[in-house]
Amino acid sequence: LNFSVLGQHKETINTKELLLKMVKSIKDVQGLKYSLKITERGKKGYNHYESSVKLIRKPRQLYIYIKGIEVLWTQGTNDKKALVKPNSFPYINLNLDPMGSLMRQDQHHTINEMGFDYFGSIIEYVILKFGDKLEQGVKYDGEERYNNRPCHKITINNKDFAQTTYTVGASENLTSIARKLFVAEYMIVEMNPKLKDYFDILTPGQVIKVPNYYAKTVILYIDQFYNLPIGVKVYDDKGLFEEYNYHFLQVNPKFDEKEFTRDYKDYKF
Repeated sequence: LNFSVLGQHKETINTKELLLKMVKSIKDVQGLKYSLKITERGKKGYNHYESSVKLIRKPRQLYIYIKGIEVLWTQGTNDKKALVKPNSFPYINLNLDPMGSLMRQDQHHTINEMGFDYFGSIIEYVILKFGDKLEQGVKYDGEERYNNRPCHKITINNKDFAQTTYTVGASENLTSIARKLFVAEYMIVEMNPKLKDYFDILTPGQVIKVPNYYAKTVILYIDQFYNLPIGVKVYDDKGLFEEYNYHFLQVNPKFDEKEFTRDYKDYKF
């Protein structure tokens, strides 16, 4: 453990450099193993999820365990579908589209965003969009122990956060628009009461409301050893939008060669 950063006075920290270092660390990751606690605002209040995750980035391989449910997705196999073992009827393995309604439901993100890459791309875009004004909106809040790890705490405040409008183009849907604008598609659903969910059909020329940034405020807890965001709290003008907490994080662990196959000894597919 490198203790050299632990005693730095908070005024000596360059927030942009710290964020860029985090983004680089995300891109350097080969594999991850962690427990994830999620809080997300939904239609009927806040939803809470807990899962255990194993992930290899390239080629992407993913195993998730959620209260008896097992999910396995590996790049280039199973017709791009996830193998799912339910914990309730029909008790048989299912092959499901990660972008489909059965797997998405009221959740903010899909299994495609599991890991740190998606959030890293959001932070990269924020750095680019803020430009020279980044230091005005980003505050280093010192060192703090979070999720039982020594962390740097950073708060990103965006006083210009607001709703704006977007004109739908050909072949666009809520997810493609959200990825294009680097915003959350669930926030777009919330801003447009006529949209029932992610799967509403949009027509070219249709005007919808969208946020102009991903969030009004983001609080980051960056692990001082791994330089990875093990705590993320996202707020909009209504309050807490989503929160992600990573526990028992292992970076680049050694996986058994069968750990991303349905026949692995600890799985029950």
